Amino acid sequence: MLDEHFTAAWEGFGPPWTRKKRTRNGLATWRLVRYADDFVVLVKGTRAHAETLREEAAAVLAPMGLGLSAAKTRITHIDEGFDFLGFRIQRRRRAGTNQRYVYTYPSKKALAAIVGKVRTLTHRTANRSLAVLLYRLNPVLRGWCAYFRHGVSSHSFGYLEAYAWRRILRWLRRRHPHSNWKTLRRAFLPGWHPTQDGVVMFQPSTVRVSRYRYRGYHIPTPWATATGPTRTSVA
Repeated sequence: MLDEHFTAAWEGFGPPWTRKKRTRNGLATWRLVRYADDFVVLVKGTRAHAETLREEAAAVLAPMGLGLSAAKTRITHIDEGFDFLGFRIQRRRRAGTNQRYVYTYPSKKALAAIVGKVRTLTHRTANRSLAVLLYRLNPVLRGWCAYFRHGVSSHSFGYLEAYAWRRILRWLRRRHPHSNWKTLRRAFLPGWHPTQDGVVMFQPSTVRVSRYRYRGYHIPTPWATATGPTRTSVA
C-alpha cells in the first residue's frame, strides 16, 4: 500500500522537465526506496516538505495497524548523510575538486559489528587450531565484503584485513606461548598470510569494489501487474 501510494505520486510528477518546472515553482518532488520494512523517502524540496511527507507516510500506514519507528525515523540533509541497510549514504566533496558526489560506504555501526565478530572468533579458547579458526573466520569476512562491495569500501576492507591479521597473530602467540616469532612465522605465516593445512586467511583487500551501480530499472518488483512486472529506480 505504501509503495502504491508513493509510486502514484511519482508517476504524477511526469517526465523530468515537468519535475524541474515543479521545483522551480517551489513545490517538492519525492520518491520512495524500500527494502522489507525499511524505507527512505528522497525529497527534493524543503524540510517542511519532508515533515509533511513523514506525516503522510504515517497516515498511509495507520489503517494497516503499522506506525513509524520514532527511534529510526528522522529527517536529514543528504550532506549530513544517513545510514540505510548498513551503508552510510552521504554527499561529499570529491578530493581535489569542488564537485560533490553522493557516496555509499559501510557505516560505522556495520564496521563495528564485523570487528566484534572477528574479535569473538579469535578469542584464545574459541578454536583448537589455526585451520579451525580460519574455517570459521573466512566465511564471515567473505560474506561481509560481498555485501559491501558495491560502494566506496576499499578503505574499510583494508582496515578489516589488518585488524583480522593482528587478531590472528595475537591468537597464535597466546596459543603457542613457548614458540618464538621466527618459529611461528615459519609454521603459520608463509608469505605473511596466516595458513594451516591448506586453509589461508581470506583477504578482504583483494575484493574488487564496483561503485555507483545504477541498476534500478533492471530490478523488478516482487509483484506483477496486468501489464507485467513494474520496474522502479532510485532517482
